[in-house]
Amino acid sequence: MNTLLQFAELVLHIDKFLGVFIHQYGAWVYAVLFLIVFCETGLVILPFLPGDSLLFIGGAFCATGEMHLELLIFLLLAASISGNSLNFAIGKAIGPKVFNTHIPVLERFLDRAALQKTHDFYEKHGGKTLVLARFIPVVRTFAPFVAGVSAMRFTRFQFFNVAGALFWVLLLVLLGYFFGNIPFIRQYLNVIVLVGIGAAIVPILIGALWKLLRGKSSAGAVHKPGNNR
Repeated sequence: MNTLLQFAELVLHIDKFLGVFIHQYGAWVYAVLFLIVFCETGLVILPFLPGDSLLFIGGAFCATGEMHLELLIFLLLAASISGNSLNFAIGKAIGPKVFNTHIPVLERFLDRAALQKTHDFYEKHGGKTLVLARFIPVVRTFAPFVAGVSAMRFTRFQFFNVAGALFWVLLLVLLGYFFGNIPFIRQYLNVIVLVGIGAAIVPILIGALWKLLRGKSSAGAVHKPGNNR
């Protein structure tokens, strides 16, 4: 519980954390930001790292002269592109092996038809998914992994991987650069972070709940006595 509280404190006050780190360790902050973004996008087990906040606050520190804008953008682009590429490679490597297993216990839970549907979806809509997922916490970590599992074409994946990284990094870093040091935004940054996370996650939860309810209602309609022949 204490660990969760400490992590929440870090996410909500990431500006103070970065400020202290810069003053104590200087240029090492670039390595830390690179590592966090790389791990969030590259390791499917670490979807909770605060990527959006770091990009925005990094831009704000660039505006005060404490960090270099061009260097930060270059490193974050490298981290996000290489992280997604690693995640894709992991999904592509383990996905077929898992779904082609003949272990009875696993076969009961794995749906090969669903894998084929996922592959078809990513062939049609994978580009939009990869770009938009960059702005949705948790989803941006799983999207490249699922693209790999579904065997999305590598060249198509990389095109949208790079496009999404450019859009994500440039937008958030430059927003932080131009607006991150406005007193009102600085004062209520933790609230803005929470609103941003909520705005990204709540629609997904509502959509999932709606699909679940529709599925249940459809199943109920099929099993009504009047529908049986």
